[in-house]
Amino acid sequence: MKSDRIVVVGGYGAVGATVAATLEGWFPGRVVVAGRDEARARLLGGVRADVADPDGFRRTLEELGDVAAVVLCVEPPDTGVARVCLERGVHLVDIGATRRLLDGVADLHDLAAGAGATAVLSVGVAPGLTNLLARRVHEAVGGAERIDLTVLLGAGERHGADAVRWTVEGLAGPVAEAPLRTTLPGHGRRTAHPFPFSDQHTLPRTLGVEQVTTRLCLDSKPLASALFGLRAAARSPAVGRGRAPARRPRAHRAGRRGAGAARPPPGRAAGPDRRLQPDPPGRRRLRRPGRRPAR
Repeated sequence: MKSDRIVVVGGYGAVGATVAATLEGWFPGRVVVAGRDEARARLLGGVRADVADPDGFRRTLEELGDVAAVVLCVEPPDTGVARVCLERGVHLVDIGATRRLLDGVADLHDLAAGAGATAVLSVGVAPGLTNLLARRVHEAVGGAERIDLTVLLGAGERHGADAVRWTVEGLAGPVAEAPLRTTLPGHGRRTAHPFPFSDQHTLPRTLGVEQVTTRLCLDSKPLASALFGLRAAARSPAVGRGRAPARRPRAHRAGRRGAGAARPPPGRAAGPDRRLQPDPPGRRRLRRPGRRPAR
């Protein structure tokens, strides 16, 4: 029996496949690919595991029997799977980036400590590398009062479905900060737009920095302008409002005044309705005012 196996949930996805291959190189024969798609997992010698089904996930761990750690490369809907792992003494590595879930797992500290398990959170690029870089700079300057994090995203790179979904949800979220013009090495001056990376919530707690802001920009300037322009337009109060209908001229009877009715100049009494006038004597036709009679 293989000992101390590492289960990579979502190990056949865009991120998980790289994680599983790297871990297999470090720990040959100990990596188990798992995921909701049983057929894809079986092709890689893995097992089915659904992060939306904590009871089923518990049964999977029981069947494997010798799991030392679980790496979550897909984001679960809640902390159920994290609880299942930690209460069994199974270490947890989570690449998730949603504040609600990160805070929920952090609240399981006492449970994990009692079972001798460790949870490592925010393991990715943002959050992940951004946290490490922020800490490095924070220590280098002797303690920062404010940290501004900007992530440049490659529009042409390969992104997993969960990453795309999470990014779209972030764009639809509330905006608390203003865009910032900044210089990015190799890309010149760019406009970085507010984006709710979880670093803005975790770094004040872990580093003691009062103010942390996180922003996003794309390597493609036209795409960035279009994307964030649409976001700004969607938040504009004018969006969705219909245009006031044009006011049509209204006819009024002679002598009556109302909205849109012509009024005589001051000092002159209102005369009869001149909109239809008789032609000169000898002509029986009526003509409109301003139109010359036919000769």
